[in-house]
Amino acid sequence: MRDVSDVAETPQPLLLDDLMPWSVAPLRLGRSWVMGPDPASLRARWDAVTRAEGPEREALFAPTRQRTPHTSVAALPGQRTATTRFAGEAGRCPEPVRVLHGAFDEQWLIPDHRLIDTARPELWRVADPGHQLFAVEQGYVPGAAGPALLASALLPDGRSPAGRPGRIRPLYRRPGGQEPNLAPGLTAHLAARYGHAVAPKDVLAWALAAALPSPAGPVVPLPADPRVWLSGVGAGHRLLAVLVRGAQGADRPRLPGGQRPYVRAATPPRPDSLAYDGAESALLLGATGRISPVPVEAWNFEVGGVRVLERWFEERTAEPTGALEAIGPRGWPQEWNSELLELVTVLALYAQAAAGRPEPGSYDVLGRADLHAAGVLPVPGSARRPASVLDHHEEGPGGQFALL
Repeated sequence: MRDVSDVAETPQPLLLDDLMPWSVAPLRLGRSWVMGPDPASLRARWDAVTRAEGPEREALFAPTRQRTPHTSVAALPGQRTATTRFAGEAGRCPEPVRVLHGAFDEQWLIPDHRLIDTARPELWRVADPGHQLFAVEQGYVPGAAGPALLASALLPDGRSPAGRPGRIRPLYRRPGGQEPNLAPGLTAHLAARYGHAVAPKDVLAWALAAALPSPAGPVVPLPADPRVWLSGVGAGHRLLAVLVRGAQGADRPRLPGGQRPYVRAATPPRPDSLAYDGAESALLLGATGRISPVPVEAWNFEVGGVRVLERWFEERTAEPTGALEAIGPRGWPQEWNSELLELVTVLALYAQAAAGRPEPGSYDVLGRADLHAAGVLPVPGSARRPASVLDHHEEGPGGQFALL
């Protein structure tokens, strides 16, 4: 992906921040043991902490300024977890939830607010598996390869493999696909310019196809030509279908017959390396593991200059950083092979769909003056804040209802 500085643009290019004004910073866990690649390990870590007492529990918990075992905190929206102080916790582990870790890695998280320094409750409040989509900005690294913007149906942690993490922008400000997180009047203005209806998801699709990296966040040039818009939106919807991995009615990612990767030789219990055999289009795990065919586009796929497959492998094989992090699978679970096969498929299909994106600088764009004249810009301050939530209760510290 070329840097926006390499592209002839308007003096003040449109940013994603102009189009999707409400954004949330990435999650900050504070302790790495609450997230991992398999849920069974998270439950075992919880049990190890809750069986410990006194100073041992304190040490295993890994206190920070934001969280200690004695911190009083509200439950995360939508999660049935205790709000009593963790120091007295003796119950079962809350059911881990699937989240997007970084760019493409789906992992598991214990959804207990007492364990997470900064969980961003406003994101959990609008999470909705049937409707919500999250645009996830990727950390800016000058000259680095990879997309500037990705999307997820899972709640993302917003971490970037390299560079400063970007922002998370929900497509809707309320559950149920209600109140699009778009600049007021944007879709109506674009519909008038292009001569047909523009849905909120179309704006996200265009952003996925056209976003360019910049230090200020992704730049999203809007085309003046309706034909360019339609072509880019089509490419963006294909990218989105790959990224959501079967959620919200989309098909699971699947390469055509003959191109689908398979495990050709069993992965050793503890593979210590990951390599690529270009001549055989094979992914090599340790001394004996082998997956093929793996397109070179999947192996070379980078985000922020970091190879996605290598980062995924490191997340599962790196030396643990603490006693609880050391609690994990004894070998290489079969599920990880399945997840790796899907990740290869996702990266290959994404690379294919990305070939249809509009070429930067090849089309005329709508300037900021156009959106100012239409009253779309400047975005009102209220659109940059979370929507008020008045239709449900949430449990505050100690079992009291939280006022929202």
